[in-house]
Amino acid sequence: MSATDSQPDLILHNARITTLDRANPLASAVAIANGRFVAVGSEADVMPLAGRATRVIDLQGRPVLPGLIDNHLHLIRGGLNYNMELRWDGVRSLAVAMEMLKQQVAITPAPQWVRVVGGFTEHQFAEKRLPTIEELNAAAPDTPVFILHLYDRALLNAAALRVVGYTKDTPEPPGGTILRDATGTPTGLLLANPNATILYATLAKGPKLPAEYQYNSTRHFMRELNRLGVTGAIDAGGGSQNYPDDYEVIRKLHDAGEMTVRIAYNLFTQKPDAEKEDFVNWTQSVKYHDGSDYFRHNGAGEMLVFSAADFEDFRVARPELPPEMEGELEGVVRVLAQNRWPWRLHATYDETISRALDVFEKVNRDIPLEGLNWFFDHAETVSDRSLDRIAALGGGIAVQHRMAYQGEYFVERYGARAAEATPPVAKMLSKGIKVSAGTDATRVASYNPWVSLAWLVSGRTVGGLRLYAQRDLLDRETALRMWTEYVTWFSNEEGKKGRIAVGQLADLMVPDRDFFACAEDDIADTTALLTVVDGRIVWGAGPFSEHDAPIPPAMPDWSPVRQYGGYGGWGATQQSGAPLQRAAAAALCACASACNLHGHAHGSAWGSALPTSDAKGFWGAFGCSCWAI
Repeated sequence: MSATDSQPDLILHNARITTLDRANPLASAVAIANGRFVAVGSEADVMPLAGRATRVIDLQGRPVLPGLIDNHLHLIRGGLNYNMELRWDGVRSLAVAMEMLKQQVAITPAPQWVRVVGGFTEHQFAEKRLPTIEELNAAAPDTPVFILHLYDRALLNAAALRVVGYTKDTPEPPGGTILRDATGTPTGLLLANPNATILYATLAKGPKLPAEYQYNSTRHFMRELNRLGVTGAIDAGGGSQNYPDDYEVIRKLHDAGEMTVRIAYNLFTQKPDAEKEDFVNWTQSVKYHDGSDYFRHNGAGEMLVFSAADFEDFRVARPELPPEMEGELEGVVRVLAQNRWPWRLHATYDETISRALDVFEKVNRDIPLEGLNWFFDHAETVSDRSLDRIAALGGGIAVQHRMAYQGEYFVERYGARAAEATPPVAKMLSKGIKVSAGTDATRVASYNPWVSLAWLVSGRTVGGLRLYAQRDLLDRETALRMWTEYVTWFSNEEGKKGRIAVGQLADLMVPDRDFFACAEDDIADTTALLTVVDGRIVWGAGPFSEHDAPIPPAMPDWSPVRQYGGYGGWGATQQSGAPLQRAAAAALCACASACNLHGHAHGSAWGSALPTSDAKGFWGAFGCSCWAI
């Protein structure tokens, strides 16, 4: 409620501000100077601080929230590829998705591919299925098409098979399966069993964007995140993301002052059987927390050793980790602990977590881990015993909404009862463990934070399946803290950001609806009307579009981003028009038949709904209950 001596750069007022500051939970105005909040309070507190150069924006009574921070996002890798990818995230009909694909095929020049790289599940579609290989071949007889579905499979059309060179003579890859017909010829379906190496190795055979386009692509990915209210992320590294080469684009963006999402990055080993060597070299050349408030080092992981990787694919049995895992993991963890580097470790199953804790406890006896903000990622099947051990060692758990995309598969294999605690978020919090939320985007779940928030609050998958009992759900304020204040422990930035409070970094967003009052079914469709990072407006829409900070168009000119935007194909109607509308209408009529809802009302309602669709995606206007997330 106080200010610096200098006049504010920006004042936002006439608002309903949720600060998440327990000493000052609600406010109606904020003042920002030099990238920090300098006043948070009433109109009477803040408005007199305005100077002649202060930018003052009336928020017209709208809600304001702290900027969202994703605890596990593959932003750096995702940014390098974003402009090449057709996103099916949030698209609710396979017919619409396929029409998008056909239109993209028509404008994609050789030798480029059309790629749909994760962020969706077949359960989100009204049709409850993936496209067939025959449908892909009909849609794209000559253009390679690659579709990645979660961690379980990839679909390639005949043109893609030709380009990657998979034939009847191609041997079976380690850790995966090339599905074949009776003659031994690959069909176009690749299965990950027990890991996704075959899927990602195949994707890596496709063309890459040149450096100039990767720069533009990363800007567009950050802008898409800003559109959803994301202002920060912890980058979890990733396969085929080599340090330092693949970090040069984001480093250049940082140096040019063009980052619009804050990133704390973890270093992910890329060399099987040489992981310790990687971390020995990195701990000698990179200092923990080096960097700025926009781009800084955050330790090791999420891959520490390849022998500890238990990639989740709930369509197949849990993978058994090799006996050498503990020895290899101990070698790396000792290097990290000695150099005071925190780490994160991908761990889906309790069996992995328990064995890793054996290692951590052993190292702790020689090198105390106190003060190191280390944590597990995912932890879907973590046990009570493991939770107690994590709490005793001072570790944390970063959860992601992977079950919102894979819950149906988990229930099919393990049963509904087992799925009720996947992961047991409420219990983690009750034990005092540090817990926060994120997405694990872009190749599995979607990067949309509001899908995660809807999952935390409702316990439902994107296909509508209720997974969790009421006692295991979070209230909306706690869910929001999981995406803001609580994430800061995981990047060792507590007290610096995550709340709207004097002295904290000035990151906030104005949602297009009231998160605390809207229906659960509406949470996932939330977007930002205004997003501010470091006191700078990076996104403006609707009544605040005049304040937007647009960037150059997506490159290359055939980029799917130009045609469809990101989540939900939000630009599709305005740029593609009638073909997609017809596909949507056909899909909706099929949906009406299948679910027997509304009867012939669909026929008259869709005609009036279609023309009024907006840039967030016309399917959101229809209101058929079987389409709700």
